[in-house]
Amino acid sequence: MSTSEPPKVLLVEDTPSLAVVYLSHLKKAGMPATHVETGKEAIRQIEQGYYRVVLLDLQLPDMDGFDILKHMGDIGVTASAVVITAHGSINKAVEAMQLGARDFIVKPFNAQRLVTTTRNALDHANLQEVVETFRDDMGRNRFHGFIGRSFAMQAIYRTIDSVAKSRASVFITGESGTGKEVCAEAIHRAGIRRGKAFVPLNCSAIPKDLIESEIFGHLKGAFTGATADREGAAAIANGGTLFLDEICEMDIGLQAKLLRFLQTGQIQRVGSSKLEPVDVRIVCATNRDPWREVSEGRFREDLFYRLHVVPIHLPPLRERNEDVIEIATQFLITFSKEEGKRFQRFAPDVVDSLDAHPWPGNVRELQNAVRNIVVLHDGEDVTLDMLPPNIRGGQPVRRGDPTAMGAPARPMATAAAAPVGAGMARSIAIGRTLREIEKDAIEATVEACNGSIPKAARILGVSPSTIYRKKESWIAEGLGDPSAP
Repeated sequence: MSTSEPPKVLLVEDTPSLAVVYLSHLKKAGMPATHVETGKEAIRQIEQGYYRVVLLDLQLPDMDGFDILKHMGDIGVTASAVVITAHGSINKAVEAMQLGARDFIVKPFNAQRLVTTTRNALDHANLQEVVETFRDDMGRNRFHGFIGRSFAMQAIYRTIDSVAKSRASVFITGESGTGKEVCAEAIHRAGIRRGKAFVPLNCSAIPKDLIESEIFGHLKGAFTGATADREGAAAIANGGTLFLDEICEMDIGLQAKLLRFLQTGQIQRVGSSKLEPVDVRIVCATNRDPWREVSEGRFREDLFYRLHVVPIHLPPLRERNEDVIEIATQFLITFSKEEGKRFQRFAPDVVDSLDAHPWPGNVRELQNAVRNIVVLHDGEDVTLDMLPPNIRGGQPVRRGDPTAMGAPARPMATAAAAPVGAGMARSIAIGRTLREIEKDAIEATVEACNGSIPKAARILGVSPSTIYRKKESWIAEGLGDPSAP
């Protein structure tokens, strides 16, 4: 343990001579402790300080040690308590354990017993903190604008947490509608620059001859239409974050100027010879394959490596299908308030249709679909006839008809599960491995679902990620590309 770290052990002992001995043993073992003599001071330290272990003498001059244990439980302190009791009183030790104490030591004890017990309690407290942190992280369904508790999104949240505190450039990739700007802003809001400006700039939405001015600014008269001096996005973001969306759309000539800016930390306005220092963090994004853009000469390789320090790939919505209903419900509540509607929930058959839809437009498509429902309809429940036609299969809903498009795919599941004759089963299995039979069954189900892996997963009773992993393993094992015809 570094001596610069504050003590993580609190010793509550009213006998000064014993306290000196205990403190000496703990310090030699690399576990320096803070010492107090009274229960009142102990409670103040526990409430204000950060301790992972409390060594607590049960006999104190102003209160009983059990009162401190009860107070620790009442305020939710997670520190491991080790009680010190005299005369081998097992009854007191048992009572202390019932109140939440981790362990006990009976006076008199030697240095080894003190050190071992304290270290065990410290290790337990450290492990408990890791478990609680992991549980909190895995339980997050909201994160700086993101919605979803899927495993894929938990990994994204942890990556953002890690990278947010650094100055490194971040390169975000993902399909359109997956939330790349949300990710960029989450990095900004979770980091030390959150009090400064977050400036987004879409490189594909600005004409080629104006984008340099948009990024670096210009002086009056620098070009036709420049009627006044103007700061660019880089100067506006000084101290904060500059988000360059669709970076691969940037003109190759301007890429050289951007690279020089990244290397020098200085900008030069259009029409000026003066260099101005700025301090910005660069986050960029694209829905293209950036390495293909480099290999085909549309994106500078040196700029790619300068920007591609920490890559983050956002998964498409079809790969985190378990998040669809949670995201849709949040949109439903938000848009209903905006439009003065009464919607509260989705009907069960609507949930099935939303789950089964592949969402090629990702979260943006889901957002537009829910807004369409709210604007055009009203009621407490969203029913199947309210869904846009493309989501319910483009066919009119026929009540009571289980074959209607957009309804739960139970008929297909029933057909897939229909019994086959023993002879047919044997003919399918003879001479083939279980792995091959499983592969054929999955491929056939995906094909029957028109290529929809989420729908096939529902029929097979597995998660979509299971099918994706199996497809990858088949390719790795040389069993062919399961997506090939």
